[in-house]
Amino acid sequence: MPESRVVVTGLGIPESPRWHEGRLWFSNWGLKEIVTVDPEGRTEVVASVPTTFPFCIDWLPDGRLLVVSGQEGRLLRREPDGALVTHADLKSLSDGAWYEIVVDGRGRVYVGCVTGIVALVGPDGSVRQVADGIALAHGMAVAADNRTLIVAEGVARKLTAFDIGDDGRLSGRRVWADLGDGFPDGICLDAEGAAWYADIPNKRCVRVREGGEVAQTIPLDRAGYACVLGGADRKTLFVTAAEWRGMAALADVIADRTGRVFAIEVEVPGAGWP
Repeated sequence: MPESRVVVTGLGIPESPRWHEGRLWFSNWGLKEIVTVDPEGRTEVVASVPTTFPFCIDWLPDGRLLVVSGQEGRLLRREPDGALVTHADLKSLSDGAWYEIVVDGRGRVYVGCVTGIVALVGPDGSVRQVADGIALAHGMAVAADNRTLIVAEGVARKLTAFDIGDDGRLSGRRVWADLGDGFPDGICLDAEGAAWYADIPNKRCVRVREGGEVAQTIPLDRAGYACVLGGADRKTLFVTAAEWRGMAALADVIADRTGRVFAIEVEVPGAGWP
């Protein structure tokens, strides 16, 4: 069993971890912060966002940061001067809270909504629905060949795959892995085609292969919200975690600063996006 080490403590609810330009980035829900951690463990608040939660992050191909402002239903874009401007209006599809985001290797932007739909955002900010009936898109990841989108359906306790067309549309919906008692939140993929998922109620991070075979389980001392493979060789699994006391107690969890980021060294490097 690989050992986990604590990278950061004292957070609200850390979510949406991403490895970008040699640092770990994540959203600090409840505190309106986007935080980075460098390999030496130094943290920096690099941006403030105009919402408490949910908000998730990724990048356009030109390096500009995207932020999903969940309750407001907007996809924001960070300009070179640091200003956050509206990149796309997601409320044109749904008034529900938007949160999970992934940008694939071709620059296509997918955003999930609590109402069970997935939107595709074009380079011009145009928005179109490409999937529905999702039992909460807690996590999304794109395979290295840009041909498959995998969605973590937490409530349905499964990972669902879609084929990605040349125009970004989704088809061929299928169950990628039935997780039994697993409750997948944020996910990432590795070079062997397996997926890692963080699990809130079961306090763990799990590596699973297509078809549902569990390859590895890493126990946590609190709820796992999301994970990403990063580091110089993409062999460090970063897991964002915090206590879970139910939706009614989110404000208390944030105030108590139970959020942490764990790091675990693994054998298979990351692949695909994020």
